[in-house]
Amino acid sequence: MSWGTELWDQFDNLEKHTQWGIDTLEKCIKFVKERTEIELSYAKQLRNLSKKYQPKKNSKEEEEYKYTSCKAFISTLNEMNDYAGQHEVISENMASQIIVDLARYVQELKQERKSNFHDGRKAQQHIETCWKQLESSKRRFERDCKEADRAQQYFEKMDADINVTKADVEKARQQAQIRHQMAEDSKADYSSILQKFNHEQHEYYHTHIPNIFQKIQEMEERRIVRIGESMKTYAEVDRQVIPIIGKCLDGIVKAAESIDQKNDSQLVIEAYKSGFEPPGDIEFEDYTQPMKRTVSDNSLSNSRGEGKPDLKFGGKSKGKLWPFIKKNKGATPEDFSNLPPEQRRKKLQQKVDELSKEIQKEMDQRDAITKMKDVYLKNPQMGDPASLDHKLAEVSQNIEKLRLETQKFEAWLAEVEGRLPARSEQARRQSGLYDSQNPPTVNNCAQDRESPDGSYTEEQSQESEVKVLATDFDDEFDDEEPLPAIGTCKALYTFEGQNEGTISVVEGETLYVIEEDKGDGWTRIRRNEDEEGYVPTSYVEVYLDKNAKDS
Repeated sequence: MSWGTELWDQFDNLEKHTQWGIDTLEKCIKFVKERTEIELSYAKQLRNLSKKYQPKKNSKEEEEYKYTSCKAFISTLNEMNDYAGQHEVISENMASQIIVDLARYVQELKQERKSNFHDGRKAQQHIETCWKQLESSKRRFERDCKEADRAQQYFEKMDADINVTKADVEKARQQAQIRHQMAEDSKADYSSILQKFNHEQHEYYHTHIPNIFQKIQEMEERRIVRIGESMKTYAEVDRQVIPIIGKCLDGIVKAAESIDQKNDSQLVIEAYKSGFEPPGDIEFEDYTQPMKRTVSDNSLSNSRGEGKPDLKFGGKSKGKLWPFIKKNKGATPEDFSNLPPEQRRKKLQQKVDELSKEIQKEMDQRDAITKMKDVYLKNPQMGDPASLDHKLAEVSQNIEKLRLETQKFEAWLAEVEGRLPARSEQARRQSGLYDSQNPPTVNNCAQDRESPDGSYTEEQSQESEVKVLATDFDDEFDDEEPLPAIGTCKALYTFEGQNEGTISVVEGETLYVIEEDKGDGWTRIRRNEDEEGYVPTSYVEVYLDKNAKDS
């Protein structure tokens, strides 16, 4: 089965068919390209969906994700993010293994097809030229034969006429001989050209055209095989990510199985437990004996503040009716005295832990500056050691302030836990530095605010109101546009950014710089769109862009 023998006379149809084959191949390329765009779009939508439902940093919503059910939901979001990544892999592999490969093959196929049909047309033109030569020699032979016949007839007529001179007869005879010779020459030429044409025609139909059509057939069959291989690759690209997608789904199942309803119930207790005892029975007040009328220690009216202000109650906590007390609205006091005992203890403990982490961070920075100073002392050409004294003194001062702040909160914590009956004079002296910088009303202990029945009625200070306004003002800039990168930096040391506004870095890590050190010893950097913060300038080596320096 060969196109050269079976389709020897279908040159034009083969030309149309091979062009259709190339069009089909380009259609397959377009199909795969649109599939890659769909995969990318789907992956982007999945990532955006996962990001949309991630808890915002430093928000109340983030605190809610301590429950196992919420943790499982976060794990599901993360797995969906990885799931989206596999669709990006599908798009990338289809683009590199199918689209690029087929596009290059189409160009080669077009060139090969053009060359083959060019050879075919060249052979066609040659045989057509030979045919024209044959027709021309044939017409010339026919014309010369007719001219020779006419010349012979004219000679015979002149020879039979007795009135014609002998010279005219001789002339007619010579003319007939010339015409006869010309006809013989045309006949020989026609015969030679005919033989040549037959030979060329045989070569054309039995050699040239079969060879050309055989090449075209092989070209077309390679195209068909290539389409089949591309279809297999198309399926294999999908198949390769199935195990990883399965792991993502297994991760979601595992997260769902990790949900512990009992643990979540216990977390609710820890989150909202007040620490108060339920109120006791209310004693009967006998109004029939006005002289012996007494006020009950557990009077509900007194617990609501309806009694006289000079009435005194027993010291038992069960006399307090915390569930019925209205809490004052406004800024949160520094010592959290507006909270129930258990919640206040947790807040104070949390504050102490935060301050401890800040102290550790400052101490790490001090150690880094000290190391850098030692390096400068040993190698003066690298820098002036005295230039670090100011930063070192600043860090030491920050550490001292944080320690005083920690002692103040530890005193309040000890008071709540019952280790101290009230704030000691020593604790008051230790917090004196802070008190000198803030209105005294903010630092009053719980007993200064707490009325005998446990309610809180003191008005919030002006500073607290200012803090609320400042917080509201800051919130307006939460959604501002991210700053552009002005350079890059390399982490010289590992830094644990555990406080708000800071970011953790690992030694050797490269990040983007978005704000230079303004003289406070901190540089603002970014890891990606969602992770940015400050690190100590001494912990990183900064490389600013040339454009940033010029500006």
